[in-house]
Amino acid sequence: MANNGILQVEGIVLQETPYGDSSKIIKLLTKEYGLIGIMCKGAMNVKSKYRSATMKFSYGKFNIYFKKDKLSILVNVDIINPLKKIKSDILLISYISYLSDLVLQVYKQLKSNEESIYDDFINAILKIEEGLNPVVITNILEVKLLDYLGVGLNLTSCISCGSKKDIVTLSSEKGGLICKNCYTNERIVPISLVKVINMYYLVDIKSISKLSLKEDVIKEINLFLNSFYEDYTGLYLKSKEFLKTIAKL
Repeated sequence: MANNGILQVEGIVLQETPYGDSSKIIKLLTKEYGLIGIMCKGAMNVKSKYRSATMKFSYGKFNIYFKKDKLSILVNVDIINPLKKIKSDILLISYISYLSDLVLQVYKQLKSNEESIYDDFINAILKIEEGLNPVVITNILEVKLLDYLGVGLNLTSCISCGSKKDIVTLSSEKGGLICKNCYTNERIVPISLVKVINMYYLVDIKSISKLSLKEDVIKEINLFLNSFYEDYTGLYLKSKEFLKTIAKL
């Protein structure tokens, strides 16, 4: 990236902060450059053509005047997808609010930009916009982000002894598979779910056209991942707690 100059970047607004009486500063997640801070002059004005285009979860192509180590300045923006379905549904907004907070936490721990995270995140949002089950899409992205959070799941052998035989459960408390010799009183999770979670690791989100998982499988995996994230990531996200509340209504 050049030190200064006009640059076009694809990205999605993850945060917006008012600045002065009429401007705002946005945090834009981009494919090539990770997170970029951008000053949007006059974007808070009611008549500004960039008022809605710079709101949270606006996904588009942003032309900016880039300033290295400083706030870049917005020149113009073209929306790629308005995400109308998501923005008209409080539950779907809650899902992508949580995912955006989660991705922000991941980027805080990265030493360099990872384009695959951006691709997975954007494709997850687009699949939710298309109407695919938001629980499943959210869980798939959660699984893919675990390695970046430094707490990848062990789904090949017993977490306690390393045995690959006689696996009886997947334990969120212990962080992996448990064989019959190491089993104490952990909650029994059907081993068939391990294959589904492995599929979550491997699937290309963009290629998903339909989901045919049974509801009890979806609920079981979501419960497991909720517990695993609480026990191992050290993250407490208010958006996650709000999502849990909204999802119960």
